[in-house]
Amino acid sequence: MTNYLDFERPLAEIEGKAEELRAMARQNEEMDIEAEAAALDKKAKDLLKDLYKNLTPWRKCQVARHPDRPHCIDYINALFTEYTPLAGDRNFADDHAVMGGLARFNDQPVMVIGHEKGNDTKTRIERNFGMARPEGYRKAIRLMEMADKFNLPVVTLVDTPGAYPGKGAEERGQSEAIARSTEKCLQIGVPLVSVVIGEGGSGGAVAFATANRVAMLEHSVYSVISPEGCASILWKDSDKMREAAEALRLTAQDLKNLGVCDRIIPEPLGGAHRNSATAIAEVGKAIAAMLAELSGKTGKKLIADRRQKFLSMGDKGLAA
Repeated sequence: MTNYLDFERPLAEIEGKAEELRAMARQNEEMDIEAEAAALDKKAKDLLKDLYKNLTPWRKCQVARHPDRPHCIDYINALFTEYTPLAGDRNFADDHAVMGGLARFNDQPVMVIGHEKGNDTKTRIERNFGMARPEGYRKAIRLMEMADKFNLPVVTLVDTPGAYPGKGAEERGQSEAIARSTEKCLQIGVPLVSVVIGEGGSGGAVAFATANRVAMLEHSVYSVISPEGCASILWKDSDKMREAAEALRLTAQDLKNLGVCDRIIPEPLGGAHRNSATAIAEVGKAIAAMLAELSGKTGKKLIADRRQKFLSMGDKGLAA
């Protein structure tokens, strides 16, 4: 069953009518409805193109959060081989919102780390909707240290509304864990590439995405706060999230102009959730290209380039 977003309701009606016709034809073989159904299919395709031709920032947020969008586990299963998950922070617990381990990417040994939101009620609760606790970031630190020790490139997949703000997480040092993870990103002497595959929310995303190369899927978002949170602070009204989304400049296109994002990965028409295989393949191509760009650079050069990238961030947009 297709999950439609609010702005896709007209599309849902057309595609629903086409499916109803085909269902009737399956029950009555004498009915010839293919021409009418094909006309509805064409109308739906044209409407889909029109809807996605110029998405507003708020609509991009909705697409980035789509429940059927491929998640970290889907990318790992499709793009990586010999994946061996590594669990726990060796201190408190294993955080299921963060998954990672050793794997091969195009037969090259790598360390892959990412946020996992889950894809149904049970797994979303288990994964805490992709919101990591301190032990998740400490697990990521442990894996990055291992990658640095064994000279393995690190690939991170970012998809989180933000770090979990619960009482227990704060008691166990949430902000310190995020800061340490961000620091570790800047310290490791191996290639570090990051892809924002859905939401890049606040410090919870920065802790994984302080990389040599940062790519974003076409309809993903990356911001210091959610539009709803921003609207609640600035206007005391979360319903002003559309205005907040505009002001935050959180789209891949805005962030490419600002120098935060290095590469925009195209999505299939209608978003990654409409053709997951194609979206995942495009992400694979981007990861391969980014790793190739960094191949052969020394650890000192990688660290220096990464540091300079973040020191100069925003200059491009300010000068424009």
